[in-house]
Amino acid sequence: MYCPRCGRQNEDIARFCQACGNDLTAAAKTVPAVYAGFWKRFAAVIIDSIVVSAATGILTAATFGMGWASIFFLPWIYEAIMLSSVKQATVGKMVLGCVVTDLNGGRITFARATGRHFAKWISALLLGFGFIMAAFTEKKQALHDLIAETLVVGRQP
Repeated sequence: MYCPRCGRQNEDIARFCQACGNDLTAAAKTVPAVYAGFWKRFAAVIIDSIVVSAATGILTAATFGMGWASIFFLPWIYEAIMLSSVKQATVGKMVLGCVVTDLNGGRITFARATGRHFAKWISALLLGFGFIMAAFTEKKQALHDLIAETLVVGRQP
């Protein structure tokens, strides 16, 4: 289990974080998660698209057009690093007060964030229906969240 305070991985049976001493049993008893709905997630995607597009444009211009590979790699690396970080969110999600967690509320790994990113392609290939599912599922999960076993929730105070 990841510590919600410092992000360190602890044993699942641990009662206190080995790094910061945070009570891990209290984290399990916190108020129920507030799932981020479709429109909040949509706004986060727009913000992230602006961030990634600007970075891609700068990289392509700086390398005189040779940064075409960044169109594929930059969104993946950006999302996977940000979601698996202590922040658990991309810039767009941070602005809107959301985090991405596993089904137990813990921080996701780089590998799971990578899987979630590429599962978005499936959501898109289904004429966007995979994204729209977030408006209708119980935990506001899109198809890529179901595939990666993740949740998008409001950040707990």
